[in-house]
Amino acid sequence: MRHAKRDTVDPPVNLVDPDAKGPRELEKVRAHMSDAELREKSFGFKAYKDDGVKAALYALFHGKCAYCESFYQAQAPVDVEHFRPKGAVEGEDDHDGYWWIAMAWDNLLPSCIDCNRRRRQQTPVAVASLTELHEGATETVSSGKKDAFPIGGTRARREGDNLDQEKPLLIDPSREDPVRFLEFHIDHDRPLGLVLPRTPPGNGGPPDTEADENAVRGAVSIQVYGLNRLGLVQERTRILRRLEFLRHLVTEIDDTAAKLSRQRSRVAKEAATRLEGLSDLIVQEMASMAEPDQPYSALARQWLEAFKAELSG
Repeated sequence: MRHAKRDTVDPPVNLVDPDAKGPRELEKVRAHMSDAELREKSFGFKAYKDDGVKAALYALFHGKCAYCESFYQAQAPVDVEHFRPKGAVEGEDDHDGYWWIAMAWDNLLPSCIDCNRRRRQQTPVAVASLTELHEGATETVSSGKKDAFPIGGTRARREGDNLDQEKPLLIDPSREDPVRFLEFHIDHDRPLGLVLPRTPPGNGGPPDTEADENAVRGAVSIQVYGLNRLGLVQERTRILRRLEFLRHLVTEIDDTAAKLSRQRSRVAKEAATRLEGLSDLIVQEMASMAEPDQPYSALARQWLEAFKAELSG
C-alpha cells in the first residue's frame, strides 16, 4: 500500500459539477432515505460507476489496487470501492450505510476483486519466528473488505454526523501514508513478501500510544483487506528475489571494479570504469522498482532504504 495524494488528480466532473450525475443522485437518495417505505429497499447507486471516475482513480493510483498495489487490469476490471460502505455496515444491522457520500470523490478508491470482495483465501500461518512460513504452512481465512468498516470512535449514522469522530481502524492510502502503519518483512537470506503491522519502537522509554494505535490499525487493515493472502505474498516474494539478485550483482561488480582499479594497467582501469557504469545502471533499475507506477513499490522502497543504510554503514 502506498500513499497517493488525491489533490494530484482533478475530481471527476460527473461527481462535482452541480448539474452532473453525482449531485443529482444525492438528491434522489435523500428522498429515498426520507421515505420509510422506500428505505426498506436498497437504492441503486450509479454515479460512482461512471467511466470518468474510473479514469481518475486509474490516474491517481497508476492502474493499481489502492490496497495491495497489484495491477488490477491483469486479473479483472476495477472495483470502484467505497472506503465507507455505501449501503450497509458489517455487524450493524440497523445502519443504512454511508449513503450520503456514496458518490463523494474522496470516499472512492480503486480495488482489485480480492481486496474488495469477501472470499476464502489461502494465507500463510502467522508464527512468531516466521520460520514455518518458509515451509509453506497456510490456512484458509475469510478476507476482503466488502461492507467492513471498523472504527475506534463514534459511528456516524446520518448525513451531517461528524465523520472525524469515527477514528477508522482501516487505512485509506489517499488520506494518510501507510508507512506509518505497515512495514515489510525484509530478510536477505530468505526473502518472503509478508506485510506486517509497524512495530512500535522498543527503546525502553514510556509507552508510545500513537505508535501502538498505528500498529493496531496496520493489523486490522492487513486482515480486512487480505494483504497477506498467498498469491499476493508470492508476487511480493518474486520482487524481493529480483532485488536480492540485483543486489548480489552490484556487490560482485563493485568488488571486481575495485580490484581492477588498483592495477596499473590502463586496460584494467578502463574495465573498472565500465564496470562501475554497469553497476550504476543496475542501481537505477533497482530504484525504478520503487517508483509509484510500479507494482508493490512500497515494498521495493523499504528494501532500497535498508540497502542504502547497509551501504552507508
